[in-house]
Amino acid sequence: MIRTVGVVGAGVMGSDVALDLACYGYEVVLKDISEDVLHQAMEKIKTDFRLLRLVKPQAKQLTVEDVLSRITFTTAYDDFARVQFVIENVTEEWELKKAVFTELSEVCGLQTTYAVNTSCISITKVGSLMPRPENVIGMHFMNPVPMKELVEVIRGEHTSDETVACGEEFLKSFDKVPVVVNDFPGFVTNRVLMLTINECVWTVQDGVAEPKDVDKIFRLGFGHKMGPLATCDLIGLDTILNSLLVLQDSYKDPKFRPCPLLVKMVDAGYLGKKSGKGFFDYSK
Repeated sequence: MIRTVGVVGAGVMGSDVALDLACYGYEVVLKDISEDVLHQAMEKIKTDFRLLRLVKPQAKQLTVEDVLSRITFTTAYDDFARVQFVIENVTEEWELKKAVFTELSEVCGLQTTYAVNTSCISITKVGSLMPRPENVIGMHFMNPVPMKELVEVIRGEHTSDETVACGEEFLKSFDKVPVVVNDFPGFVTNRVLMLTINECVWTVQDGVAEPKDVDKIFRLGFGHKMGPLATCDLIGLDTILNSLLVLQDSYKDPKFRPCPLLVKMVDAGYLGKKSGKGFFDYSK
């Protein structure tokens, strides 16, 4: 039975995963290379928990002290020797993920299950780094994690049926709804979503519509809760760009070519909510 979960990467996604797991009684080891990032993660968890208590039954009976007592913040992998399950959340860059999983393979036990939280990186390729590739699975969490039920679960070429079953049971234990798909670049969600967001950026660049009107069309016309450009801001324009570049490289298909406006905005530091400005202004 899974009791302790290692979470690698304490950014927006990693801190959300740690908070969600802690609310359901899991002991979490949250690891990042930066003490500053860990401090920011702790403050984010405190803030997000206060909001979560208003809407999530599991959180209403807890205090922020309860939640934080279940999370170990660390810059070292030492505590990963005792975890049964690892969820990796680092940036969508192959060399970075390769370095993380190489280190994990040297610390974790052979029975450890590894979940790659990715929107584009090949699960099969990550599995090839590990002593037991059958223990590697993809788990593409949606943002914000505590409020989203869906998790896209990706079966790599060597992922075993036992690992898939373990992953599904684990996700259901904290009220997620797993949907299992096969390993192919972008899977389902990002193969479609990245194209949608990128084409919406093209419509802004071409002067067809303003960002607010593009999103209004999707909200009112298609019933989306959030428009594609607001979604882009939430995910991060740099993450969107990296995902498109991975898809373009994987498929060698020009349809995934990033819109020049997206590239320009990333170069300018307009990364969305995390920077205070993207297609919309969050400075206030």
